[in-house]
Amino acid sequence: MTTTASPLHQPLRIRGLELPNRIAMSPMTRTFSPGGVPTEDVAQYYRRRAEGGTGLIVTEGVGIDHPSAIDHPDVPNMHTPAARDGWRRVVDQVHEAGGRIVPQLWHVGPLFGAMTDMPHIAPMRPSGVWGTPGVTSYPQEYVDRAVPETAAMTEDDIAAVIAAYADAARTSVELGFDGIAIHGGHGYLLDSFLWSSTNLRDDAWGGDLQRRTAFPVAVVRAIREAIGDDLPIVYRFSQHKQQDFTARIAETPEELGLILGAIVDAGADVLDASSRRFDAPAFEGSDLSLAGWAKKTTGAITMSVGCVGLGKSLRDGRLAGGSVESVDNIAELERRIGTGEFDLAAIGRLHLADPRITETLRNGGPLPTFDRAVHESVLT
Repeated sequence: MTTTASPLHQPLRIRGLELPNRIAMSPMTRTFSPGGVPTEDVAQYYRRRAEGGTGLIVTEGVGIDHPSAIDHPDVPNMHTPAARDGWRRVVDQVHEAGGRIVPQLWHVGPLFGAMTDMPHIAPMRPSGVWGTPGVTSYPQEYVDRAVPETAAMTEDDIAAVIAAYADAARTSVELGFDGIAIHGGHGYLLDSFLWSSTNLRDDAWGGDLQRRTAFPVAVVRAIREAIGDDLPIVYRFSQHKQQDFTARIAETPEELGLILGAIVDAGADVLDASSRRFDAPAFEGSDLSLAGWAKKTTGAITMSVGCVGLGKSLRDGRLAGGSVESVDNIAELERRIGTGEFDLAAIGRLHLADPRITETLRNGGPLPTFDRAVHESVLT
C-alpha cells in the first residue's frame, strides 16, 4: 500500500494550478440536485473529499445551457441563477477545506432520453443516428426507442452548442472553479463526432478522421478563449461507448494521436483516458494503457481511470449488482505513474465508499468495499 513517498502523493503543476498529489475524484453522475440546483448536501459531499486529501475533484457531469444537454431533472446545470448560487457554495466549501475542483461540462448528445424519456425534446446527433447497437448495459426498451433516426445537427445547432460550452466555462470561472473539465467520451455529443458510427457527415464537421475532430476541437478552443491561459482544461475521452462497449474511435496509436493531438493543440492540458480498467492494454502488441498511449502520442499530461482498487468494471459491477470485490492493484497503479506512463489516477467508486480514500491510501489502510446499493443511493 502507498506511503507519502509514493508517486501517487507527489505534487503536479498544470498551468497555474498546483495539485498536492496525483489522485483525482472521477466524475460520477449522482442526480442529487433537485431542479438542477446543487444543494448544501452536494456541497458537503464534495467538501468531504477535499478534507480527505483528494488532489483534484472533478464534479459530476454539469449540463450546459442547451435544451437537450441533459435528460434528468436532478442533474445539475451551470446556467440558472439558483444553480450558479449552489455551485458557488460547493466551490467555497471545497476551497475552505483546501481542495481544488473543476466542473465537468456535459452534453449527452445521441444518448438523450437514456435517463428520462423526454419525447418532446429532440436529441442532438451529428447525423441523426444513435450509433450501431452492440454490447451495452442499456435496457432493450431504451435501445428500441433510441435507434430510429432523427434530424442531423444543423450549422445553427452546432454554433449554439459551442457557444453554450463557452458560456458555461466562463460562468464556472466566475464562480471560482479551478479549471474546466469536458466530457468528450462514452458516446455523448463530442465523442459522437469522433465515432464513425455516429458521424456520417461529408461537410466540414465530418468525413475522414481528421475532419471528425473539428467539433470537439472547436469546443475546446472556444472554452480556452473564454477562460484565458492560466486555468487548465481536462478532456475526457474513451474508446468504448454506451451504445457499444467494444467500439473504438482509433484502431491504431497513430489514429489516437491524430485525434488527441488536435484536441491538445486546441487548448486541452489533461487527457482523461476513460477505460474499463486502468491497466488494460489499448492496442495489440503492447501493455501500454489508453492513458499511456495518449501521453506517448501527444506529450500531454494524462489521467487514467478504471477499476482502481476494484475487481469489476462499472458496467460489470452494475450488471452483477451489490458489492464489488476489492482488488489491491494500487502497486501496479504506482508503478505506472512512477515510470511516467501517465500522470494522474482518477478514482471513482472508492471515493463513494470512502470520502477519505486519498488519506486511506497514504496511510496504508485497507481498501474499502464498494456496495452499489449503499454508496449510489445516498450522498455520503
